[in-house]
Amino acid sequence: MRILAFDTAGNGCSVCLWQDGQTLALRTLPMSHGQAEQLIPMIAAVREDSGLGWQDLDAIAVTIGPGSFTGLRVGLAAAQGLTLATGLPVIGITTLEAYARQAANAGYRGAILVAVDARRDDLYLQPFHADDTGGLRPLAAPLAAPVEQVAPLLADWGITTATVTGDATALLDGIAALTASHPQAAVDPACLAGLAAGRSAAEAPAIPLYIRPPDAAIPQNGGQLRPDVPHD
Repeated sequence: MRILAFDTAGNGCSVCLWQDGQTLALRTLPMSHGQAEQLIPMIAAVREDSGLGWQDLDAIAVTIGPGSFTGLRVGLAAAQGLTLATGLPVIGITTLEAYARQAANAGYRGAILVAVDARRDDLYLQPFHADDTGGLRPLAAPLAAPVEQVAPLLADWGITTATVTGDATALLDGIAALTASHPQAAVDPACLAGLAAGRSAAEAPAIPLYIRPPDAAIPQNGGQLRPDVPHD
């Protein structure tokens, strides 16, 4: 199976072409802004590097969040545009599952807590369990919470020992239950493709996962510079 996979939800922009467990071409750029300008040229570059045309691909995989609102919109809009142009199915994978799978692929077993920096003093969190064979299952739904709530949440989930992974591991230093750490700066698009390979677009639709409302707020007076003034 050949999959074009890309991630723009976090602190970078990454694209790969993947075939049956092998990365055929890969481009990555660390960035917190500017994915809209970089993504399409990077997609063109990996297609050129791999020598594959759209007709050679089976699916598109994209991260659906949680993450940067702007970054998510960039990736999802690109995926939807490409599926309209090519007819390829689009498969959505959460950033939290992708980070957990990367930790499991690195050999971590048992409870795995994914922690992603949500800015605004929050973390996006989700606990998973990796069994002895590397099988992965979620232990609770994803949520947003401040650092001080992480230890009580672990207790609520019945987790006494866990590995913490994701891009916010440094923010959780000192929590006794988190006995191992596997920091990750970004989602690996090859891991994203591997997760997507076992799913259909119906099973994993490319619908954004927004855990909290956006930081932007609707301005007063509907965005007008001054309130309407009644006229005689």
